[in-house]
Amino acid sequence: MCAAIAIPIEAVVEAPPRAVVAARELSRRYGEGETAVDALCDVSLDVAREKLTAVMGPSGSGKSTLMHLLAGLDRPTAGEVWIDGRNVAAVGDTELTKIRRRHIGFIFQFFNLIPLLTVEENLLLPLELTGQLDAPGRARARALLDRVGLGDRARSDPERLSGGEQQRLAVARALAHDPALILADEPTGNLDEETAGVVLGLLDGLARERGKTVIMVTHSRDVVGVADRIITMQHGQLVEQERGRGG
Repeated sequence: MCAAIAIPIEAVVEAPPRAVVAARELSRRYGEGETAVDALCDVSLDVAREKLTAVMGPSGSGKSTLMHLLAGLDRPTAGEVWIDGRNVAAVGDTELTKIRRRHIGFIFQFFNLIPLLTVEENLLLPLELTGQLDAPGRARARALLDRVGLGDRARSDPERLSGGEQQRLAVARALAHDPALILADEPTGNLDEETAGVVLGLLDGLARERGKTVIMVTHSRDVVGVADRIITMQHGQLVEQERGRGG
């Protein structure tokens, strides 16, 4: 159980200016009374701009809960989450949806492509949702599709792509609307080792070329070769931090 879960918002300081994402004394409790489960306990974390941070730990360690809170997909029981200078724990649902659409790109383990849309239409969907479906937006999307090696598959159905191709499309889609933050939840978990390495290298290269911040939940130690920072979680708490990229 968390030692002190009721943390007043007024006691939390503002996020540092260089942190695109910051968590302050963040906790999440599910249920009440004797059956309550503390999935996250008093986690404070700053994620610097233009860095790739890997979040590791065993199943049930709180990785997914942390990711959902940072993404604004769930509300904390206590503490704050800051995204690009905004305290997302304190805004309403409508404003939170706008923040997610504009500032965050998502990459999922199961791709989450829409089968009724073509490859190009899947890529353009975030632009449509954020009002960027103009000539510059379309040009950026076409360049991304070429960059991930799918320029000749624009009119294909996503189900006709291989697993690696679908995840490469998912990487491009996450970057299409030019968000500051990319959240990746086990993005190589369904891929073989060779394909996973290709996708991971592509994500790392694209994110750095475009100055993006990446937070990636993963079980794979292969991420050590590209991550700037590795965070290990256990029992809902941040237990270890280390440098990546050979540092």
